Amino acid sequence: MTVTTSQTKIGIASRLVNGVLAIAPLANFAKNRARNMMIKRAESIGVPWRENVRQLSDRDWSEDLTAVENPDLEYPAYYTTSFHAYDEGNLSWKAAWEVESASRAVHAQIWSSGDVSGDPMLRQSYSQAILENIAIAPHNILDLGCGAGMSTFELQNIYPQAQVTGVDLSPYFLAVAKYRGQQNNQNVRWVHAAAETTGLPDASFDFVSACLMFHELPTDAAEAIIKEAHRLLRPGGYLGIMDMNPQSEIFLKMPPYILTLLKSTEPYLDQYFALDMEQVFTKERFTTPSITINSPRHRAIIAQKL
Repeated sequence: MTVTTSQTKIGIASRLVNGVLAIAPLANFAKNRARNMMIKRAESIGVPWRENVRQLSDRDWSEDLTAVENPDLEYPAYYTTSFHAYDEGNLSWKAAWEVESASRAVHAQIWSSGDVSGDPMLRQSYSQAILENIAIAPHNILDLGCGAGMSTFELQNIYPQAQVTGVDLSPYFLAVAKYRGQQNNQNVRWVHAAAETTGLPDASFDFVSACLMFHELPTDAAEAIIKEAHRLLRPGGYLGIMDMNPQSEIFLKMPPYILTLLKSTEPYLDQYFALDMEQVFTKERFTTPSITINSPRHRAIIAQKL
C-alpha cells in the first residue's frame, strides 16, 4: 500500500493528539470545549438544544425504561468508558435526551448549506445507497446500534412493509426510541443487547444495518459484530454499514486542534480508521462489498451474505 503525504501527516497529528489527551485536565478541557461547540452550533441553526432537553427531562420515563431494559445485561468494558463528552458515555439520560440535537448539530456542516437539513440529507443518502445496492425487498430488518431510533425510523420509511427491530446497549436511548416510535405510530421492536451478542435467532433477517456505530467500536468488537450479522442474516441477505470515511479529504486535512476535539469524544477513532472493512467482510463470508461515498465525509458499505 502506498502511504500518501496526507496520511503521514494525519498519522503524526493523531499521535500528538493522543499525547495531549493522555493528560486528564487537557482531555477534560477538550471534551467540554467540543460539547459547548456542538450546543452553540445547534442553537445557531435553529435547533433548540436546551429546550429539547428540558421537555424530555420533564417527562416520567420509568415505564419506558422498564419496558425496554434487560436488567441482567452485562455491559462490555469498551462501552462503559466516556463517549461524546459524557463521563457515563451512552449510559445516561442526558446522553439520550441530547442525541437528536447533537446529530443535527454535528451533521449540519457536511454540506455547504450548514443548516438542519444536513442530518436528514445524510440519512437519506444512505437510504439511496441501500436501495441501489440491495436486490431484494427485505421483510425483516435489524438496526444495530439504533440509539434513539433516528436510523431505525429511516429504515422503516424506505421499507414500510418490513418488520424492523432496533438493538442498542443503552436502555436510556431505547426508552427515547420507544417514545419517539409511539409519537410517530412506528411499529418497531426494541431490544436491549450488545450488537455482537444479540441473542436473536439465526437467519432471522433479510437486511442488517449499522448506521454511525462502527466509529465507536474497538477493532475486536467491530469484527465480532460483522460475524454476528452474518449469523443473523438469511442466505442471500445483506449487511449495510454507514459511517465516517477514513479516506475523506476532510479527515486527512483536519487541523490538529479540531482533531483533538473530535478524538476527545471518540475514544476508538484510531482503531476504526485503521480497520480494513473489506478484509473483515471477506473473512466473515460476505461478498466483496460495494462502497458508496454518500457524503463528503461518509461512506456506505454494503455486501451480501455468501
